Amino acid sequence: MRRLADEIRRHDHLYYVLDRPEISDEQYDELFRELRELELARPDLVAPDSPTQRVGGAAVSTLPSVVHLAPMLSLESVTRPDEVGAFLSRAAGSTRASRGHVPSQLRLVAEPKLDGVSIEVVYDDGSLVRASTRGDGIHGEDVTANVKTIRAVPLRLRNAPCPVPRRLAVRGEVLMTKDAFRRLASHAAPGEATFANPRNAAAGSLRQLDPRVTASRRLNVLFYDVLASAGGTPLATHEAELDAMRAWGLPVSDEIEEVESLDGALAYHDAMEARREALPFEVDGVVLKLDETAARERLGTTARHPRWALAYKFAPREATTTVRDIIVQVGRTGTLTPVAVLDPVSIGGVTVGRATLHNADEISRKDVRVGDTVRVLRAGDVIPEIVARVPRAGEHRRQPFEMPERCPSCGARVRREGAFDRCPAGLSCRAQLASAIKHFGSRDALDIGGLGQQNAELLVDCGLVKDVADVLGLRESDLVRLERFAALSARNLVTAIERAKHTELARFLYALGIPGIGKTSARDLAAAFGDLDAIMHATEADLVREGMGPVAALSVATFFRERRNRAVVRECLARGLTLRGPTVRRAVGPLAGKTVVFTGALASMPRAEAEERVRALGGRTSSSVGPKVDLVVAGEDAGTKLARARELGIRTIDEGAFRALIGEESSHGQRRHRTRAR
Repeated sequence: MRRLADEIRRHDHLYYVLDRPEISDEQYDELFRELRELELARPDLVAPDSPTQRVGGAAVSTLPSVVHLAPMLSLESVTRPDEVGAFLSRAAGSTRASRGHVPSQLRLVAEPKLDGVSIEVVYDDGSLVRASTRGDGIHGEDVTANVKTIRAVPLRLRNAPCPVPRRLAVRGEVLMTKDAFRRLASHAAPGEATFANPRNAAAGSLRQLDPRVTASRRLNVLFYDVLASAGGTPLATHEAELDAMRAWGLPVSDEIEEVESLDGALAYHDAMEARREALPFEVDGVVLKLDETAARERLGTTARHPRWALAYKFAPREATTTVRDIIVQVGRTGTLTPVAVLDPVSIGGVTVGRATLHNADEISRKDVRVGDTVRVLRAGDVIPEIVARVPRAGEHRRQPFEMPERCPSCGARVRREGAFDRCPAGLSCRAQLASAIKHFGSRDALDIGGLGQQNAELLVDCGLVKDVADVLGLRESDLVRLERFAALSARNLVTAIERAKHTELARFLYALGIPGIGKTSARDLAAAFGDLDAIMHATEADLVREGMGPVAALSVATFFRERRNRAVVRECLARGLTLRGPTVRRAVGPLAGKTVVFTGALASMPRAEAEERVRALGGRTSSSVGPKVDLVVAGEDAGTKLARARELGIRTIDEGAFRALIGEESSHGQRRHRTRAR
């Protein structure tokens, strides 16, 4: 039983901490079953830190309070570079007073400021005995049973090569990945309250009275401080503490670096903020800490903050504002999307005046109405969205918003399909036609410069374009009569159209806007069938045989069965459209039949070129990671896709291995490397 428990702990560490599993899930489950059977036979020998004791235990009515072994202080937060400089000056002044000189450099440890729930975990003789939330910094809530359900938290520490102190208290952050949060939110029932963000989800999950609920929430943890220790070897630097925690089996962030100047600290902050969206966890800034333990002791603490550490926050991505109206937009495929019109508010340096409400179910769940005060989130390039309503005492609210029964663009009666309302009018709906024209001329479709949304709407409104085929017949004489077109802009658009008439089959398939068919699926179709006529006459069974999923196959077959769609295709050809088939068809190679996903930046070639290499070797590419993906190629700053691949057990390789796989030697001189100072 001891041997099995040790083996399972080793595999837990390899999987949850190092991301280097050595055995399959089935083999792991077999080890776990064997241990459980032995423990059922000999319950008197079950150890408290056995891997089988992670999940279980009865729910409690309340979480008891405990006293921390050492105060869990908060950090002083700043938002400006000059405030970081002032912190370093104060630290240098203290060092000068104690040593008699001003150091030319201060050695700092920089790490991401994790946006989760701070906890203290206590180990006695290497075994986990208690875990608690931060609380007020002195007292916290006992969440031991819940923390034991988090697979990344070792129930027993490894004692080599660095001996574990007799008593040890470490501080960490309980986190929920962005992917896990999205999955949790997507599984919420209509009308069920959901968490506003991953931090709230982690906090709510950690404080569950039933540990089995916590176990179902896929929490993670990263440790970053030794709070207290007794009976161990003193550690002279924070880097030594981090290395010791890694050796004991505690997960520590790979994003931690040493910096030695104000410029280095600011550069780390800016680099981390630039990578913020790619990180699997939410971070809201960086933390700067003096590395030397002796210097920390000299600086000391205030009643609330250590004087030797600082939080340098990122620009905010969330703000509070008022909903002035709710309008409904009609997309290219007929989906009706409610959009909140807001009092303009600055979020992260960008003025936001609108935010998506997704669909009727989302509005009902969040109960957002005109006149409400709301919290708005803006994350990277994602359309701003309303996180939650902010209740106000004594407010008089308006009636709940209801989706229209008829399309606001063409008046057709709206149909409910799953969670979405759709207009069934297709290209006879002005909004859908204008969006379809914009898509038809987009860069990845026919690449017609000058055919944006405004011009598309103008061409529809004036009656020049009644379907996408009409775009290919536009003449300068038609355009110069319109208000937005002068002779030069009309000539440029017609020239772009004539150039676009000679294109690839895959581009045209994508331009048609077949529901569910993106750039990659369009390329796969072109490679599988070779010409347009074969695709138009393919049955669902034919499409599935060529590797398409059943949903996509149904979509393609249904699209080309529609008489109006076939007429549009014939009209495009009649107006001079010529199509080139794929250069390589049914190629074979090391990636034949494989689906490959790229994540992060590639140093030696553009991603489009790398994807083309995959297709030339008989493989497919995808933009998302799922069970059908065979290989993930991770470039620099790889983010959530890499984490998801490891979670699913999908093979992952770096750029050098990919180049070797496709028959190129890795050129190390061309590759960029991100190194972590140790």
